[in-house]
Amino acid sequence: MRSKGSRPLGALMAALALVGGLLTAAASPAAARPEPAPVRGTVQADASTWKNVRVDGGGFVPGIVFNRKEKNLAYARTDIGGAYRWDQSGKRWVPLLDSLDWDHWGWTGVVSLASDSVDPDKVYVAAGTYTNSWDPGNGAILRSSDRGASWQSTTLPFKLGGNMPGRGMGERLAVDPNKNSVLYLGAPSGNGLWRSTDSGVTWSKVTSFPNPGTYVQDASDTSGYLSDNQGVVWVTFDERTGSSGSATKTVYVGVADKNNTVYRSTDAGATWSRVAGQPTGYLSHKGVLDTKNGCLYLTTSDKGGPYDGEKGQVWRYATATGEWKNISPMTDADTYFGYSGLTVDRQKPGTLMVTGYSSWWPDTQIFRSTDSGATWTRAWDFTSYPNRSLRYTQDVSSVPWLTFGSNPSPPEVTPKLGWMTEALEIDPFDSRRMMYGTGATVYGSENLANWDTGGTITITPMVKGLEETAVNDLASPPTGAPLLSALGDIGGFRHTDLDAVPTRMYTSPTFTTTTSLDYAETNANTVVRVGNNDSAPRIAFSTDNGANWFQGSEPSGVTGGGTVAAAADGSGFVWAPEGTSAVYHTTGFGSSWAASSGIPAGAVVESDRKNPKKFYGFKAGTFYVSTDGGATFTARPSSGLPADGPVRFKALPGAEGDIWLAGGSTAGAYGLWHSTDSGATFTKLSGVQQADTIGFGKAAPGASYQALYTSAKIGGVRGIFRSTDAGASWTRINDDAHQWGWTGASITGDPRVYGRVYVATNGRGILRGDAS
Repeated sequence: MRSKGSRPLGALMAALALVGGLLTAAASPAAARPEPAPVRGTVQADASTWKNVRVDGGGFVPGIVFNRKEKNLAYARTDIGGAYRWDQSGKRWVPLLDSLDWDHWGWTGVVSLASDSVDPDKVYVAAGTYTNSWDPGNGAILRSSDRGASWQSTTLPFKLGGNMPGRGMGERLAVDPNKNSVLYLGAPSGNGLWRSTDSGVTWSKVTSFPNPGTYVQDASDTSGYLSDNQGVVWVTFDERTGSSGSATKTVYVGVADKNNTVYRSTDAGATWSRVAGQPTGYLSHKGVLDTKNGCLYLTTSDKGGPYDGEKGQVWRYATATGEWKNISPMTDADTYFGYSGLTVDRQKPGTLMVTGYSSWWPDTQIFRSTDSGATWTRAWDFTSYPNRSLRYTQDVSSVPWLTFGSNPSPPEVTPKLGWMTEALEIDPFDSRRMMYGTGATVYGSENLANWDTGGTITITPMVKGLEETAVNDLASPPTGAPLLSALGDIGGFRHTDLDAVPTRMYTSPTFTTTTSLDYAETNANTVVRVGNNDSAPRIAFSTDNGANWFQGSEPSGVTGGGTVAAAADGSGFVWAPEGTSAVYHTTGFGSSWAASSGIPAGAVVESDRKNPKKFYGFKAGTFYVSTDGGATFTARPSSGLPADGPVRFKALPGAEGDIWLAGGSTAGAYGLWHSTDSGATFTKLSGVQQADTIGFGKAAPGASYQALYTSAKIGGVRGIFRSTDAGASWTRINDDAHQWGWTGASITGDPRVYGRVYVATNGRGILRGDAS
């Protein structure tokens, strides 16, 4: 199972690339310089109170960083969902980058994070989601002097890739532990090594550094995603070679080059040389120095990760003698995965742990040594195959969906220890505590000492507050559960309690990603969802409001979920799947499908919320309507609708033919349109410059029309807006501290609670706003 943030977002990101560029100018090619904060417009505002609808986790956590000076100060980075700070009192994570706005959505991808061990109030983030065309903006260094409560930014003259291959390597960003005004950044895409000498305000390339990296995952990939040079991947200081206020002299840097993976400077970065005798044939994912015993440890893999990796080794370098030693926990012949997660116990020299990050089956593996890698013990061992003995117990009662609703056969277990386990850290102040990241959550233990005494450690989710799901669709039915969600990579949930973690995700069948869902407006027990799988099923139905599901048949040629719509009374469905040459309709629960005529394949489909025979579709500027249950569609004469860019539309519950349409792109028509005649004509709302979503909720007290909600640009301001008078006027209900980057996938109000709205994000989960 993968997190949504762990792979390219395809058409979604291509659509996002149409969004206007960053508010700030890019730095010159020679150096990155600070920029002023953007000036924001004002608009009538009535900020709601915001919090997440709880899922807890749901995405890849490639990095965990403990501060080396202050106890209980730790951070986590995600590949598309921002950064978090650990709150020890609440045993929860606090989001730090919610203030990133629409134009800076790319900065929600965090490729590296550094916590200042001289001044613990300072923290730095290397931000940027993609290095290829999906992200139109350059990367940035975000710097905070109040532990992430507020930020200043410096735009870099190149892109960074928080969601690119190799993102679990690192940390690429590091603060000099002796002179904290000095920072280094390892860059991707052949951009080399960069340095700041003024606490991250300005940056310049270290021109003396000899190797910008050579490794690409797939040079033939024309999209630029797999063919990007993974670059300079980690920086480690030998703090013993400096003193307070003077720059550390010895610095080690890891490079994505299988023959030249470790470089060193002994003169504070003035000159660099390849470390002699180093291992070759592998990429060094991590490089961690145990300064108490003078050993530099490397975890390596034949691939960059986070998915791939069939071989790997662990090495120890004695900095005093220059001796390299292979200390791999397993022989090369027995190893079928790469190593990545690497941590040393700062309280116990010679104690270290590593992970086999790409051991997908039967489980990830965690190794521990107390003698500098001479011998190892393992989190689990085979006894008599397929039986396993475990050095741990695992309690996921706080996040029960982590079982993934599975019933595996031995040697697999549920829940798993994890996958993509590239983040692993022992608390530098407490040898009993560790945390590690997976493709779905953060796990940890607080009785790690038991490992070495023959006992078992207890592993539990340590993920409360970290909400990383990417949301494709949301529905709030008038009866039953208040919220149904369609999520990337973990399918989605039926939330009966918005403040509680659901017991399980959608199962029977399970989709890797749910792309669209709908319920019958006058019979909310009838629900349909569609999604992505490598093979069928890709459609499922429920007759109990999404509590239980059964599989439907599907037309030939389906490759992905697309969009789906349920008739108002649940008597039929219209489905526009990916991969087929037509839109399809069915009566009943999809025992057979027939091609719809008059509508192109790939159209977005929705249903009228009153007339069960009426369905709608849209593609490339043309609106379509069917009055016979989706059998035939007719193009409407309406004009002026967006011909490009993503478009989303919905029909108002309880009123036949009342349709709201949002979308477009800055290259053409863009905004919000309204029709009261089933799409025969549309009127563009003049005050809405841009709009990407539309949803309905309970009408305001005394109002006759349902409340409208949209993620839009109105009055020159980007935000989340509500209208209580059918779009005549709008109120911004979020503020600059609550923006969450891109919010263009879905929005819906709650039909039972006025002022309650649910907002989809791309990596920060489902946000719930309540009118204050």
